[in-house]
Amino acid sequence: MLKKVLIANRGEIALRILRACRELGIKTVAVHSTADRDLKHVRLADESVCIGPPRSIDSYLNIPAIISAAEVTGADAIHPGYGFLSENADFAERVESSGFIFIGPRAETIRLMGDKISAKDAMQQAKVPCVPGSDGPVPEDKDECLAMAKRIGYPIIIKATGGGGGRGMRVVHQAEDLFRSIEMTRSEAKAAFGNDVVYMEKYLIHPRHIEFQVLADQHGNAIHLCERDCSMQRRHQKVVEEAPAPGITEEQRARIGKVVADACRKINYRGAGTFEFLYENGEFYFIEMNTRLQVEHPVTELITGVDLVKQQLLVAAGEKLQIKQEDIRPHGHAIECRINAEDPDTFAPSPGKITRYHAPGGLGVRVDSHIYADYTVPPYYDSMIGKLIVHGEDRLTALNRMNGALTEMIVEGIKTNVPLQRRIMTDPAFRQGGTDIHYLEKKLGLQ
Repeated sequence: MLKKVLIANRGEIALRILRACRELGIKTVAVHSTADRDLKHVRLADESVCIGPPRSIDSYLNIPAIISAAEVTGADAIHPGYGFLSENADFAERVESSGFIFIGPRAETIRLMGDKISAKDAMQQAKVPCVPGSDGPVPEDKDECLAMAKRIGYPIIIKATGGGGGRGMRVVHQAEDLFRSIEMTRSEAKAAFGNDVVYMEKYLIHPRHIEFQVLADQHGNAIHLCERDCSMQRRHQKVVEEAPAPGITEEQRARIGKVVADACRKINYRGAGTFEFLYENGEFYFIEMNTRLQVEHPVTELITGVDLVKQQLLVAAGEKLQIKQEDIRPHGHAIECRINAEDPDTFAPSPGKITRYHAPGGLGVRVDSHIYADYTVPPYYDSMIGKLIVHGEDRLTALNRMNGALTEMIVEGIKTNVPLQRRIMTDPAFRQGGTDIHYLEKKLGLQ
Protein backbone atom coordinates (compact mmCIF):
# COMPACT_ATOMS: atom_id res chain seq x y z
CA MET A 1 0.00 0.00 0.00
CA LEU A 2 1.05 3.59 -0.60
CA LYS A 3 2.47 5.27 2.50
CA LYS A 4 2.20 8.98 1.68
CA VAL A 5 0.29 10.75 -1.12
CA LEU A 6 0.82 14.32 -2.24
CA ILE A 7 -2.47 15.89 -3.38
CA ALA A 8 -1.68 18.17 -6.34
CA ASN A 9 -5.00 20.02 -6.32
CA ARG A 10 -7.29 22.22 -4.25
CA GLY A 11 -10.88 22.61 -3.08
CA GLU A 12 -13.45 19.85 -2.78
CA ILE A 13 -11.55 17.26 -4.80
CA ALA A 14 -8.44 17.67 -2.65
CA LEU A 15 -10.58 17.08 0.44
CA ARG A 16 -12.21 14.07 -1.22
CA ILE A 17 -8.81 12.50 -1.93
CA LEU A 18 -7.61 13.23 1.61
CA ARG A 19 -10.61 11.41 3.09
CA ALA A 20 -10.03 8.34 0.91
CA CYS A 21 -6.36 8.28 1.93
CA ARG A 22 -7.29 8.45 5.60
CA GLU A 23 -9.61 5.47 5.30
CA LEU A 24 -6.76 3.46 3.79
CA GLY A 25 -4.25 4.61 6.41
CA ILE A 26 -2.23 6.68 3.92
CA LYS A 27 -0.57 9.91 5.10
CA THR A 28 -1.23 13.04 3.06
CA VAL A 29 0.64 16.11 1.86
CA ALA A 30 -1.36 19.17 0.81
CA VAL A 31 0.22 21.67 -1.57
CA HIS A 32 -1.34 25.10 -1.80
CA SER A 33 -0.95 28.62 -3.12
CA THR A 34 -0.64 31.60 -0.82
CA ALA A 35 -4.34 32.31 -1.47
CA ASP A 36 -5.34 28.83 -0.26
CA ARG A 37 -3.60 28.52 3.09
CA ASP A 38 -7.01 28.33 4.83
CA LEU A 39 -8.47 25.53 2.71
CA LYS A 40 -9.98 22.74 4.78
CA HIS A 41 -7.78 19.96 3.38
CA VAL A 42 -4.65 22.05 4.04
CA ARG A 43 -5.63 22.20 7.71
CA LEU A 44 -6.43 18.48 7.86
CA ALA A 45 -3.46 17.05 5.94
CA ASP A 46 -0.54 15.48 7.78
CA GLU A 47 1.79 17.98 6.08
CA SER A 48 1.37 21.02 3.86
CA VAL A 49 3.68 22.90 1.53
CA CYS A 50 3.13 26.32 -0.06
CA ILE A 51 4.11 26.05 -3.73
CA GLY A 52 3.64 29.61 -4.94
CA PRO A 53 1.51 32.74 -5.31
CA PRO A 54 -2.20 32.71 -6.21
CA ARG A 55 -2.02 32.44 -10.00
CA SER A 56 -2.38 28.82 -11.11
CA ILE A 57 0.56 29.10 -13.48
CA ASP A 58 2.76 29.95 -10.48
CA SER A 59 1.40 27.27 -8.15
CA TYR A 60 -0.95 24.43 -9.14
CA LEU A 61 0.53 24.32 -12.67
CA ASN A 62 4.12 24.70 -11.44
CA ILE A 63 5.52 21.21 -12.08
CA PRO A 64 8.98 21.77 -10.51
CA ALA A 65 7.39 23.16 -7.33
CA ILE A 66 5.07 20.15 -6.99
CA ILE A 67 7.88 17.65 -7.60
CA SER A 68 10.06 19.47 -5.05
CA ALA A 69 7.25 19.34 -2.49
CA ALA A 70 6.99 15.57 -3.01
CA GLU A 71 10.74 15.21 -2.57
CA VAL A 72 11.05 17.25 0.63
CA THR A 73 8.06 15.53 2.29
CA GLY A 74 9.04 11.99 1.27
CA ALA A 75 5.80 11.29 -0.59
CA ASP A 76 5.73 8.15 -2.71
CA ALA A 77 2.80 9.07 -4.98
CA ILE A 78 1.04 12.11 -6.43
CA HIS A 79 -2.71 12.36 -7.04
CA PRO A 80 -3.60 15.10 -9.57
CA GLY A 81 -7.39 15.16 -8.94
CA TYR A 82 -9.16 16.76 -11.93
CA GLY A 83 -8.34 19.92 -13.84
CA PHE A 84 -4.92 21.57 -13.50
CA LEU A 85 -2.27 18.93 -14.38
CA SER A 86 -4.50 15.85 -14.25
CA GLU A 87 -4.37 15.22 -18.02
CA ASN A 88 -0.91 16.63 -18.65
CA ALA A 89 1.22 13.82 -20.06
CA ASP A 90 4.45 15.73 -19.44
CA PHE A 91 3.54 16.02 -15.75
CA ALA A 92 2.73 12.31 -15.46
CA GLU A 93 6.03 11.49 -17.16
CA ARG A 94 7.97 13.86 -14.89
CA VAL A 95 6.33 12.41 -11.78
CA GLU A 96 7.34 8.85 -12.65
CA SER A 97 10.83 9.77 -13.92
CA SER A 98 11.39 11.50 -10.57
CA GLY A 99 10.70 8.25 -8.76
CA PHE A 100 7.09 8.82 -7.69
CA ILE A 101 3.89 6.97 -8.58
CA PHE A 102 1.43 8.94 -10.70
CA ILE A 103 -2.11 8.10 -9.61
CA GLY A 104 -3.59 7.90 -13.07
CA PRO A 105 -2.85 6.44 -16.50
CA ARG A 106 0.59 6.18 -18.06
CA ALA A 107 1.90 9.26 -19.87
CA GLU A 108 1.65 7.58 -23.28
CA THR A 109 -2.03 6.78 -22.67
CA ILE A 110 -2.77 10.39 -21.70
CA ARG A 111 -1.05 11.57 -24.89
CA LEU A 112 -2.93 9.04 -27.01
CA MET A 113 -6.34 10.06 -25.69
CA GLY A 114 -5.51 13.75 -25.34
CA ASP A 115 -5.20 14.21 -29.09
CA LYS A 116 -8.66 13.85 -30.55
CA ILE A 117 -7.47 12.43 -33.87
CA SER A 118 -5.26 9.73 -32.32
CA ALA A 119 -7.98 9.01 -29.76
CA LYS A 120 -10.60 8.53 -32.45
CA ASP A 121 -8.26 6.29 -34.43
CA ALA A 122 -7.56 4.17 -31.34
CA MET A 123 -11.28 3.89 -30.58
CA GLN A 124 -12.13 2.89 -34.13
CA GLN A 125 -9.52 0.13 -33.90
CA ALA A 126 -11.12 -0.94 -30.60
CA LYS A 127 -14.58 -1.06 -32.27
CA VAL A 128 -15.96 1.86 -30.25
CA PRO A 129 -18.71 3.67 -32.26
CA CYS A 130 -17.53 7.13 -33.36
CA VAL A 131 -19.12 10.22 -34.90
CA PRO A 132 -18.83 10.12 -38.72
CA GLY A 133 -16.08 12.45 -39.85
CA SER A 134 -12.56 12.84 -41.19
CA ASP A 135 -10.19 10.05 -40.20
CA GLY A 136 -7.45 12.59 -39.63
CA PRO A 137 -6.69 16.31 -40.00
CA VAL A 138 -8.73 18.37 -42.44
CA PRO A 139 -6.92 18.20 -45.82
CA GLU A 140 -5.25 21.30 -47.23
CA ASP A 141 -6.83 20.82 -50.66
CA LYS A 142 -10.08 22.80 -50.85
CA ASP A 143 -11.80 20.39 -53.23
CA GLU A 144 -11.02 17.50 -50.87
CA CYS A 145 -12.45 19.50 -47.97
CA LEU A 146 -15.66 20.22 -49.83
CA ALA A 147 -16.03 16.60 -50.91
CA MET A 148 -15.42 15.37 -47.37
CA ALA A 149 -17.98 17.77 -45.89
CA LYS A 150 -20.54 16.74 -48.50
CA ARG A 151 -19.92 13.05 -47.77
CA ILE A 152 -20.36 13.58 -44.01
CA GLY A 153 -23.40 15.80 -44.54
CA TYR A 154 -24.12 19.29 -43.21
CA PRO A 155 -24.19 20.56 -40.56
CA ILE A 156 -20.65 19.62 -39.64
CA ILE A 157 -18.40 20.76 -36.80
CA ILE A 158 -14.75 21.76 -37.10
CA LYS A 159 -12.76 20.78 -33.97
CA ALA A 160 -9.22 21.40 -32.77
CA THR A 161 -7.34 18.20 -31.90
CA GLY A 162 -6.12 19.75 -28.66
CA GLY A 163 -9.37 21.52 -27.81
CA GLY A 164 -11.73 21.10 -24.90
CA GLY A 165 -14.24 22.85 -22.67
CA GLY A 166 -16.09 24.23 -25.66
CA ARG A 167 -13.06 26.01 -27.14
CA GLY A 168 -11.61 25.21 -30.53
CA MET A 169 -14.82 24.21 -32.29
CA ARG A 170 -17.12 25.79 -34.86
CA VAL A 171 -20.36 24.59 -36.48
CA VAL A 172 -20.72 24.93 -40.28
CA HIS A 173 -24.18 24.77 -41.86
CA GLN A 174 -23.33 25.36 -45.52
CA ALA A 175 -20.43 24.95 -47.93
CA GLU A 176 -20.00 28.73 -48.36
CA ASP A 177 -18.84 29.03 -44.72
CA LEU A 178 -16.53 26.00 -44.66
CA PHE A 179 -13.09 27.49 -45.36
CA ARG A 180 -13.61 30.61 -43.25
CA SER A 181 -14.66 28.40 -40.32
CA ILE A 182 -11.64 26.13 -40.76
CA GLU A 183 -9.24 29.08 -40.72
CA MET A 184 -10.94 30.71 -37.73
CA THR A 185 -10.82 27.44 -35.77
CA ARG A 186 -7.16 26.94 -36.68
CA SER A 187 -6.27 30.44 -35.48
CA GLU A 188 -8.20 30.02 -32.25
CA ALA A 189 -6.63 26.60 -31.63
CA LYS A 190 -3.12 27.90 -32.26
CA ALA A 191 -3.62 30.73 -29.78
CA ALA A 192 -5.31 28.61 -27.11
CA PHE A 193 -3.52 25.26 -27.38
CA GLY A 194 -0.37 25.88 -29.43
CA ASN A 195 -1.65 23.39 -32.02
CA ASP A 196 -3.59 24.44 -35.12
CA VAL A 197 -4.52 20.95 -36.36
CA VAL A 198 -8.28 20.58 -36.87
CA TYR A 199 -10.60 17.80 -37.98
CA MET A 200 -14.18 17.50 -39.20
CA GLU A 201 -17.19 15.63 -37.79
CA LYS A 202 -20.92 15.33 -38.33
CA TYR A 203 -22.76 17.80 -36.10
CA LEU A 204 -25.60 16.08 -34.27
CA ILE A 205 -28.70 18.27 -33.88
CA HIS A 206 -30.28 17.04 -30.63
CA PRO A 207 -27.76 14.80 -28.87
CA ARG A 208 -27.56 13.89 -25.23
CA HIS A 209 -24.22 13.67 -23.43
CA ILE A 210 -23.86 10.20 -21.94
CA GLU A 211 -20.61 8.88 -20.50
CA PHE A 212 -19.40 5.54 -19.15
CA GLN A 213 -17.17 5.22 -16.08
CA VAL A 214 -14.38 2.65 -16.29
CA LEU A 215 -11.80 1.17 -13.93
CA ALA A 216 -8.75 -0.79 -15.05
CA ASP A 217 -5.59 -2.14 -13.44
CA GLN A 218 -2.12 -2.81 -14.82
CA HIS A 219 -2.80 -6.55 -14.90
CA GLY A 220 -5.26 -6.44 -17.81
CA ASN A 221 -8.49 -6.28 -15.80
CA ALA A 222 -11.11 -3.69 -16.76
CA ILE A 223 -14.75 -3.05 -15.88
CA HIS A 224 -17.38 -0.41 -16.51
CA LEU A 225 -19.51 1.11 -13.76
CA CYS A 226 -22.56 2.08 -15.84
CA GLU A 227 -23.37 5.40 -17.43
CA ARG A 228 -24.11 8.98 -16.45
CA ASP A 229 -26.23 11.61 -18.22
CA CYS A 230 -24.50 15.01 -18.30
CA SER A 231 -26.69 16.74 -20.88
CA MET A 232 -27.68 19.70 -18.70
CA GLN A 233 -24.92 22.07 -19.82
CA ARG A 234 -24.16 25.74 -20.33
CA ARG A 235 -21.41 26.69 -22.79
CA HIS A 236 -20.21 23.08 -22.84
CA GLN A 237 -19.82 23.11 -19.05
CA LYS A 238 -21.83 20.55 -17.09
CA VAL A 239 -24.34 21.89 -14.57
CA VAL A 240 -26.28 18.78 -13.47
CA GLU A 241 -25.30 15.10 -13.78
CA GLU A 242 -27.25 11.94 -13.02
CA ALA A 243 -26.89 8.18 -13.04
CA PRO A 244 -28.12 6.02 -14.54
CA ALA A 245 -29.09 7.90 -17.71
CA PRO A 246 -32.87 8.09 -18.23
CA GLY A 247 -34.12 5.88 -21.03
CA ILE A 248 -30.96 3.79 -21.50
CA THR A 249 -31.87 0.11 -21.57
CA GLU A 250 -30.07 -2.76 -19.86
CA GLU A 251 -29.15 -4.08 -23.30
CA GLN A 252 -27.60 -0.76 -24.36
CA ARG A 253 -25.72 -0.48 -21.05
CA ALA A 254 -24.30 -3.98 -21.35
CA ARG A 255 -23.36 -3.53 -25.03
CA ILE A 256 -21.56 -0.20 -24.74
CA GLY A 257 -20.17 -1.10 -21.32
CA LYS A 258 -18.49 -4.17 -22.78
CA VAL A 259 -17.14 -2.12 -25.68
CA VAL A 260 -15.48 0.47 -23.41
CA ALA A 261 -14.07 -2.15 -21.03
CA ASP A 262 -12.60 -3.98 -24.02
CA ALA A 263 -11.15 -0.69 -25.29
CA CYS A 264 -9.42 -0.16 -21.92
CA ARG A 265 -7.70 -3.50 -22.32
CA LYS A 266 -6.82 -2.67 -25.91
CA ILE A 267 -4.98 0.55 -24.98
CA ASN A 268 -3.55 -0.87 -21.71
CA TYR A 269 -5.45 1.66 -19.64
CA ARG A 270 -4.69 2.03 -15.93
CA GLY A 271 -6.88 3.68 -13.29
CA ALA A 272 -10.22 5.49 -13.47
CA GLY A 273 -11.42 7.02 -16.72
CA THR A 274 -14.51 8.10 -18.60
CA PHE A 275 -15.65 7.46 -22.17
CA GLU A 276 -17.83 10.36 -23.32
CA PHE A 277 -20.48 9.83 -26.00
CA LEU A 278 -23.07 11.84 -27.84
CA TYR A 279 -26.32 9.86 -27.96
CA GLU A 280 -29.00 10.47 -30.58
CA ASN A 281 -31.77 8.30 -32.02
CA GLY A 282 -30.67 5.26 -30.04
CA GLU A 283 -27.04 5.43 -31.21
CA PHE A 284 -23.84 6.19 -29.26
CA TYR A 285 -21.00 8.20 -30.82
CA PHE A 286 -17.63 8.45 -29.03
CA ILE A 287 -16.31 12.02 -28.65
CA GLU A 288 -13.44 11.76 -26.15
CA MET A 289 -11.97 9.94 -23.18
CA ASN A 290 -11.16 11.74 -19.94
CA THR A 291 -8.09 10.07 -18.47
CA ARG A 292 -8.79 11.15 -14.91
CA LEU A 293 -11.38 11.28 -12.17
CA GLN A 294 -14.51 13.22 -13.17
CA VAL A 295 -16.20 15.98 -11.18
CA GLU A 296 -19.39 13.91 -11.35
CA HIS A 297 -17.92 10.65 -10.03
CA PRO A 298 -20.12 10.71 -6.86
CA VAL A 299 -23.31 9.79 -8.74
CA THR A 300 -21.62 6.61 -9.95
CA GLU A 301 -20.40 5.86 -6.43
CA LEU A 302 -23.91 6.18 -5.05
CA ILE A 303 -25.57 3.81 -7.54
CA THR A 304 -22.78 1.20 -7.50
CA GLY A 305 -21.42 1.41 -3.94
CA VAL A 306 -17.86 1.62 -5.30
CA ASP A 307 -15.44 4.21 -3.87
CA LEU A 308 -13.69 5.35 -7.05
CA VAL A 309 -10.92 7.30 -5.30
CA LYS A 310 -10.02 4.32 -3.13
CA GLN A 311 -9.90 2.20 -6.26
CA GLN A 312 -7.54 4.72 -7.88
CA LEU A 313 -5.21 4.45 -4.89
CA LEU A 314 -5.31 0.64 -4.85
CA VAL A 315 -4.65 0.37 -8.58
CA ALA A 316 -1.76 2.85 -8.32
CA ALA A 317 -0.27 0.67 -5.59
CA GLY A 318 -0.21 -2.24 -8.06
CA GLU A 319 -3.23 -4.10 -6.69
CA LYS A 320 -5.48 -6.15 -8.93
CA LEU A 321 -9.10 -5.05 -9.23
CA GLN A 322 -11.10 -7.02 -6.70
CA ILE A 323 -14.38 -5.96 -8.33
CA LYS A 324 -15.75 -8.11 -11.13
CA GLN A 325 -18.16 -6.89 -13.80
CA GLU A 326 -20.92 -9.09 -12.38
CA ASP A 327 -20.53 -7.25 -9.04
CA ILE A 328 -21.70 -3.99 -10.63
CA ARG A 329 -25.46 -3.86 -10.19
CA PRO A 330 -26.78 -0.28 -10.21
CA HIS A 331 -29.40 0.47 -7.59
CA GLY A 332 -31.62 3.54 -7.37
CA HIS A 333 -30.92 6.91 -8.95
CA ALA A 334 -28.40 9.66 -8.11
CA ILE A 335 -28.29 13.34 -9.11
CA GLU A 336 -25.50 15.89 -8.66
CA CYS A 337 -25.82 19.68 -8.77
CA ARG A 338 -22.64 21.70 -9.13
CA ILE A 339 -22.72 24.61 -6.70
CA ASN A 340 -20.86 27.62 -8.09
CA ALA A 341 -19.96 30.99 -6.60
CA GLU A 342 -21.62 32.97 -9.37
CA ASP A 343 -24.59 35.17 -10.12
CA PRO A 344 -27.48 32.79 -11.03
CA ASP A 345 -28.70 35.17 -13.76
CA THR A 346 -25.55 36.63 -15.33
CA PHE A 347 -23.15 33.81 -14.34
CA ALA A 348 -20.55 36.39 -13.32
CA PRO A 349 -18.15 34.98 -10.69
CA SER A 350 -18.93 35.97 -7.11
CA PRO A 351 -15.82 35.55 -4.95
CA GLY A 352 -15.77 36.86 -1.38
CA LYS A 353 -16.29 35.93 2.25
CA ILE A 354 -18.95 33.39 3.17
CA THR A 355 -20.69 34.90 6.19
CA ARG A 356 -23.12 32.04 6.84
CA TYR A 357 -23.17 28.44 5.69
CA HIS A 358 -25.53 25.55 6.34
CA ALA A 359 -25.21 22.24 4.50
CA PRO A 360 -28.38 20.24 3.84
CA GLY A 361 -28.74 16.75 5.27
CA GLY A 362 -31.04 13.79 5.62
CA LEU A 363 -31.34 10.34 4.13
CA GLY A 364 -29.56 10.01 0.79
CA VAL A 365 -27.98 13.50 0.83
CA ARG A 366 -24.23 14.01 0.30
CA VAL A 367 -22.29 17.27 0.17
CA ASP A 368 -18.76 17.34 -1.27
CA SER A 369 -17.45 20.81 -0.43
CA HIS A 370 -14.47 22.58 1.10
CA ILE A 371 -16.31 25.73 2.18
CA TYR A 372 -17.25 26.81 5.71
CA ALA A 373 -18.51 29.95 7.47
CA ASP A 374 -15.90 32.77 7.29
CA TYR A 375 -14.09 31.08 4.41
CA THR A 376 -13.17 33.51 1.64
CA VAL A 377 -13.68 32.26 -1.92
CA PRO A 378 -10.67 33.52 -3.91
CA PRO A 379 -11.08 35.08 -7.36
CA TYR A 380 -8.25 33.14 -8.98
CA TYR A 381 -9.79 29.72 -9.65
CA ASP A 382 -12.85 27.90 -10.97
CA SER A 383 -16.07 29.13 -9.38
CA MET A 384 -17.25 25.70 -8.19
CA ILE A 385 -17.42 25.64 -4.39
CA GLY A 386 -19.06 22.26 -3.94
CA LYS A 387 -21.31 19.52 -5.18
CA LEU A 388 -24.69 18.54 -3.78
CA ILE A 389 -25.51 14.90 -4.49
CA VAL A 390 -28.61 12.88 -3.62
CA HIS A 391 -29.62 9.24 -3.99
CA GLY A 392 -33.11 7.78 -4.07
CA GLU A 393 -34.76 4.47 -4.85
CA ASP A 394 -35.94 5.93 -8.18
CA ARG A 395 -35.50 9.08 -10.26
CA LEU A 396 -38.63 10.82 -8.98
CA THR A 397 -37.52 10.32 -5.38
CA ALA A 398 -34.05 11.66 -6.24
CA LEU A 399 -35.52 14.73 -7.97
CA ASN A 400 -37.73 15.56 -5.00
CA ARG A 401 -34.90 14.89 -2.56
CA MET A 402 -32.59 17.21 -4.48
CA ASN A 403 -35.20 19.95 -4.56
CA GLY A 404 -35.57 19.70 -0.81
CA ALA A 405 -31.82 19.70 -0.25
CA LEU A 406 -31.38 22.79 -2.40
CA THR A 407 -34.07 24.50 -0.34
CA GLU A 408 -32.13 23.71 2.85
CA MET A 409 -28.77 24.89 1.54
CA ILE A 410 -27.67 28.28 2.89
CA VAL A 411 -24.63 30.15 1.54
CA GLU A 412 -24.60 33.86 2.43
CA GLY A 413 -22.09 36.61 1.75
CA ILE A 414 -21.65 35.60 -1.89
CA LYS A 415 -23.99 34.75 -4.73
CA THR A 416 -24.44 31.13 -5.84
CA ASN A 417 -26.27 29.26 -8.61
CA VAL A 418 -28.57 27.49 -6.13
CA PRO A 419 -31.63 29.39 -7.47
CA LEU A 420 -30.82 28.16 -10.99
CA GLN A 421 -30.45 24.58 -9.78
CA ARG A 422 -33.86 24.78 -8.10
CA ARG A 423 -35.38 25.99 -11.40
CA ILE A 424 -33.84 23.02 -13.18
CA MET A 425 -35.15 20.52 -10.62
CA THR A 426 -38.72 21.75 -11.12
CA ASP A 427 -38.50 22.10 -14.91
CA PRO A 428 -41.12 19.81 -16.53
CA ALA A 429 -38.90 18.70 -19.44
CA PHE A 430 -35.97 17.86 -17.17
CA ARG A 431 -38.23 15.99 -14.76
CA GLN A 432 -39.52 13.94 -17.66
CA GLY A 433 -35.92 13.04 -18.59
CA GLY A 434 -33.96 12.90 -21.82
CA THR A 435 -33.31 16.61 -22.49
CA ASP A 436 -30.50 17.27 -24.98
CA ILE A 437 -27.25 19.23 -24.50
CA HIS A 438 -28.81 22.43 -25.93
CA TYR A 439 -31.88 22.46 -23.70
CA LEU A 440 -30.55 24.57 -20.81
CA GLU A 441 -29.06 27.27 -23.02
CA LYS A 442 -32.33 27.56 -24.93
CA LYS A 443 -34.24 27.77 -21.66
CA LEU A 444 -31.92 30.53 -20.46
CA GLY A 445 -32.20 32.41 -23.76
CA LEU A 446 -28.54 31.90 -24.62
CA GLN A 447 -29.27 30.40 -28.06
